[in-house]
Amino acid sequence: MEADAKRQTWEEFREVVNMTPSRLADWLGTKESRDAGQHDGGGESTGHASGRRIVDILRTDKSDLSDPDYQHMKKVVGYVHRHLAQRPSGDVRDTTWRHSLMNWGHDPLDSAK
Repeated sequence: MEADAKRQTWEEFREVVNMTPSRLADWLGTKESRDAGQHDGGGESTGHASGRRIVDILRTDKSDLSDPDYQHMKKVVGYVHRHLAQRPSGDVRDTTWRHSLMNWGHDPLDSAK
């Protein structure tokens, strides 16, 4: 991946991931996090596994990130944008929609990093 593409991917990733690594790691330890998302074969959901990967990416020095890390960051950006477009009406505080987004590192109720 070219340097410009990496820079753009990093910037987009940091725009959509608004949870700190420690907050995301704490969230991933909750029952709500484990219950949210698509579970293939009854195991860990895709979003929960992605959240663990996001924590690792956020804790890695930017210069040590690999091309697969950048590919995952692009996947995160796409997921968050698609999911935000499907926002349900009403209070989303305790919804599977919000919990799924949080598994991907984005809390729609928190604009602060």
